[in-house]
Amino acid sequence: MPKQIHIRLDDAVFDALSMYTDKHHISVQDSVCNAVMQFLTREMREDVPATAGFTFIDLFAGIGGMRIAYEQAGGHCVYSNEWNKYSQQTYFANFGEQPDGDITKVDAEEIPDHDVLVAGFPCQPFSIAGVSKKQSLGRATGFEDKTQGTLFFDVCRILKAKRPKAFMLENVKNLKSHDRGRTFKVITESLDELNYEVFHAILDGQGFVPQHRERILIIGFDRNRYGQDVKFSFDITPTDPKPVMRDILEKDVDERYTLSDKLWSYLQNYAAKHKAAGNGFGYGIADPNGISRTLSARYYKDGSEILIAQEGKNPRRLTPRECARLQGFPDDFKIPVSDTQAYRQFGNSVVVPLMANVAHLVVYKMQELDAKNISVPENGDTEVMQ
Repeated sequence: MPKQIHIRLDDAVFDALSMYTDKHHISVQDSVCNAVMQFLTREMREDVPATAGFTFIDLFAGIGGMRIAYEQAGGHCVYSNEWNKYSQQTYFANFGEQPDGDITKVDAEEIPDHDVLVAGFPCQPFSIAGVSKKQSLGRATGFEDKTQGTLFFDVCRILKAKRPKAFMLENVKNLKSHDRGRTFKVITESLDELNYEVFHAILDGQGFVPQHRERILIIGFDRNRYGQDVKFSFDITPTDPKPVMRDILEKDVDERYTLSDKLWSYLQNYAAKHKAAGNGFGYGIADPNGISRTLSARYYKDGSEILIAQEGKNPRRLTPRECARLQGFPDDFKIPVSDTQAYRQFGNSVVVPLMANVAHLVVYKMQELDAKNISVPENGDTEVMQ
């Protein structure tokens, strides 16, 4: 349950706060809560420990699935960014810091230096109006023209300003076919223009969690630093034995997660209607000895894509903790928000152990490339070749 405090404000402070909340269209509660979290973030932010193998930033951070993955690979997070206030609450509860908000207003130069940029940016179409005009005038176009107005533009401008050694971007697998393949083409062209050697693959999380969940990962290494002869393989190592649904289920589940007669009847009728029409739409009862469908951000609506059978009564939806486990989050991961927000957050998140597996591959390659950049001159002193 949320705790309450009462504070007294001088008239001038109260008036300034009222003007601020009116201007930004947010509640007094949210603005005060944000201010407190920002203050605590500054107080608790640690210097990079000597034991950290590398540094990274966490963009479009959600609830921190990628952060966990890169921390498990030995990294230290020096900056995070996430606009959703409920995701910020969950992030703060687990990492002790509030991510920055609107990334479009962040000065890239003020972001701390880092070795790896990590981002789960949203899929957006790119406008061709400005690009077409430039091409008709015979002028070259760059990522600034092709990606302007999208959040991927912010990823590019930060890459350009900070030149991290590597990056890892995550998105839905349909990114490759989005806008008839044009979106993905612009993305890869932009990263190439920034002089990064780029690799990509669609990976399924079911080797690490009992869920069919395909995502595209785009990895890049800085050619300015490492040259063009960079090789990288998505040589992941799935969990053995392969996890099944039974492994993530809680033993005692509250009755409120059991579907009502009305909702269960609706889902059955809906499925029958679409089956008769030759469509594949309908609810999914998860096999306890198998895997589930993909958990989506809409799970909070009816839970229909992943239902758990119950003897003698209607099936139930997953609990938020089970959703966390289905994405590979540890059981000590705190869930401070409502069930509705938790379902959205886990449905939008990543399969943590899969991301950690790839993170280890990225870090290993980065360390291998760094080692190749070291030569030993005649005097015997170690020298880093830039």
